[in-house]
Amino acid sequence: MGLVCSAPKVYKPAAEVDLGPDSDEHYISPNVKAPRVAGLPVKMFAWVLETPVLGPLLLYVLKKDNLVNKLVSDADIPEPPLFTPTHTWQVMFTVTADIPEQNVSLAKPGWSPAARAQEAIDCLPDLADPSSPGFRRWKIRDFAKAYSSGEITPVMVARRFLAAVEECSGPDLNMALFISYDPEDIVRQAEESTLRYQQGAPLSAMDGVLVAVKDEIDCLPYQTTGGTSWLGKMRPCVADAACVAQLRACGAVLAGKTNMHELGAGTSGINPHHGSTRNPYHTARVSGGSSGGSAAAVCAGLCPVALGADGGGSVRMPAALCGVVGFKPTAGRLSNSGCRFSR
Repeated sequence: MGLVCSAPKVYKPAAEVDLGPDSDEHYISPNVKAPRVAGLPVKMFAWVLETPVLGPLLLYVLKKDNLVNKLVSDADIPEPPLFTPTHTWQVMFTVTADIPEQNVSLAKPGWSPAARAQEAIDCLPDLADPSSPGFRRWKIRDFAKAYSSGEITPVMVARRFLAAVEECSGPDLNMALFISYDPEDIVRQAEESTLRYQQGAPLSAMDGVLVAVKDEIDCLPYQTTGGTSWLGKMRPCVADAACVAQLRACGAVLAGKTNMHELGAGTSGINPHHGSTRNPYHTARVSGGSSGGSAAAVCAGLCPVALGADGGGSVRMPAALCGVVGFKPTAGRLSNSGCRFSR
């Protein structure tokens, strides 16, 4: 007795696929089935998935219907695929240390967050001439230089930031960039940073620099909603995520939680609970997702950098739509601790 199953589909290596005018290759457009839910149905859906019996059964049905699992399980790919990242950053560090690369500087695992930040700064090219014509957003080093010279202070920047966020959130613009931000906490962080600069003892080049955080990454004193109206109540935030803790150790001013596609399950940035994040270049257009709030906040000039999370383009897509740089680190290079969806 046995099972009868179809032969696996053989996929050629990309370099061997002929896409010319005489090619016999054809694109298969499958009838993919996947539920589209939001709000209360998402809450109920998540609850069912976490039950011991119904959860695995529902997951099996979903995998069967969306064909992704079938592709991965049944495909016969001659070249070695890497569906799941398996190289930890410790292994990569050992390998690359034995193979010298040009223009690469390796930060040692034992370094403090501040030392890592300084190593990254030292690898960057010189700053552009600020007197050159044309519009230019300030970057991290611009802020660090201005803080060190006393030209501006983190408190001045924080107050300008809060005024800008309030304007963006008003009825005229309704940008929906942030889900939550605490003016008192932001000003307190900025005051502490300003004092360190006045004493000549900034923690790092990131000291006083505003950093927004996507609302699926834990960051005190905020609850992590994941773009929902209920997740923060069910799973309270009790500590900073690992990446947030490192930024805080560098003196960065954590500027609040940015809007996102609900549970990260989409690429438009349209959120039924917290508003649809608008594109700063054209407010009638979307910012993309799911890290749309972070990309739009950087694009609008509210902060020079923001944290997002990327499992399938959720940083890179909104960055492209908003005209900023989106960077996804190698899987395993950074700790996912405190990232609710562990991407």
